[in-house]
Amino acid sequence: MKKIAIVDDEQDILNILEEFFNRSNEVSVTTFNNPATALDKIKSGSYDLILLDIMMPQLDGISFLEKIKESNPEIKVIMMTAYTTLERSIKSHKLGAENYLTKPFKSLNDVKTRVFEELQI
Repeated sequence: MKKIAIVDDEQDILNILEEFFNRSNEVSVTTFNNPATALDKIKSGSYDLILLDIMMPQLDGISFLEKIKESNPEIKVIMMTAYTTLERSIKSHKLGAENYLTKPFKSLNDVKTRVFEELQI
């Protein structure tokens, strides 16, 4: 079973995504609402993919992406944000993000499709 981590400071987003993915029984989900805690756990864990919010108060997603890719360049990352800019999108891609989702999501099935494509499920 593939393991994904979802990092977002909005607890409602974490709850919705965790419940949605847990219904699929194809991935194991761990959620984090504190990016600093998430960074330590993800560095020491064996996750296949991270869904990562860009705008978080404790540590922004771009810095998080940079740090996680330094320690584990093979991990797949999909960035999420309600505040999309071309600059952030390009920077995320250059740092190794595989994909980019805008919030609010078109649908949860769209999120699932992108995640499963990256995980090759």
